[in-house]
Amino acid sequence: MKVRKSAATAVIAVLALTATACSSESGTSDDDVLTGGSGGKDQPRLPTYPVAKSVDLDSPTLKKAQKAGKIVIGAKNDLPFLGFEDKEGTRSGFDAEVAKMVAADLGFSPAQIEFKTVESSVRESAIAQGHVDLYVGTYTINDRRKKQVGFAGPYFVAGADLLVRKNDKSIAGPFSLQGKTVCSIKGSTSLQEIKKPDYGTKTLELDKYSACVQQLLAKKVDAVTTDDAILMGFAAQRPSKLKVVGRPFTKEPYGIGMDKSDKVLRDAVSDALEAHDTNGDLMEAYDATLGLSGSGWIGPPMLERY
Repeated sequence: MKVRKSAATAVIAVLALTATACSSESGTSDDDVLTGGSGGKDQPRLPTYPVAKSVDLDSPTLKKAQKAGKIVIGAKNDLPFLGFEDKEGTRSGFDAEVAKMVAADLGFSPAQIEFKTVESSVRESAIAQGHVDLYVGTYTINDRRKKQVGFAGPYFVAGADLLVRKNDKSIAGPFSLQGKTVCSIKGSTSLQEIKKPDYGTKTLELDKYSACVQQLLAKKVDAVTTDDAILMGFAAQRPSKLKVVGRPFTKEPYGIGMDKSDKVLRDAVSDALEAHDTNGDLMEAYDATLGLSGSGWIGPPMLERY
């Protein structure tokens, strides 16, 4: 997979800043967390998304949001370059940009988006109970989840990989994890995969990937597993301490989750993703966020309409 030249140049500057920012030997300070997409002088600029006017759709979810004057979007808050919330409450990253472009097409400005942090283990219940209108947060589309949630997408395809300490040469892929302890989060597809007997691993299940990374830095686990796009962000934070193995062993198509019964909304969100792919917004947003981590980009995947 090839990374655009602009993103590759920008990541060098970002990593240099990261090395300067790291202030503790363990690398656990919150101060060195990177978000990507800052739009600095030498970085790709984020696109802007015109807000649609007078959107009229027969969608119960959308009508509720319009009445409230805001759209509630479930998200992650601890994933550099993907979905991150800083100390001032500002959200950034590729998923945050995807959420903003879709919200704009539904008639909501960034000021009308309420991001709500929802952990992976409770995503389906948060959607089913109406706590969020949409969920945009490294949410893999699969047949099991389709029984509970409606999906629009995919807008990106990642793959499960491994994050290890930089000096660890014993782990070259999932089948070299025999007897080792691997951390992932509850409810993730990566956790379910790595728990299969074929790999022979021990697992630690936590609520946040950032907590797994702290366990790895503290040498309490041997690896962290999740999507390569997520792991690249953590590795880019601490390039002298962490690395991604680079042997993806699953496919993880990211979709936007919503009420399973609201087909009108699902079609509208699919239309928005398609439009922002066609006009180049998805690629520009990627270059200014996730692309800065060194993550590869081979182009938007084919949308699934059902």
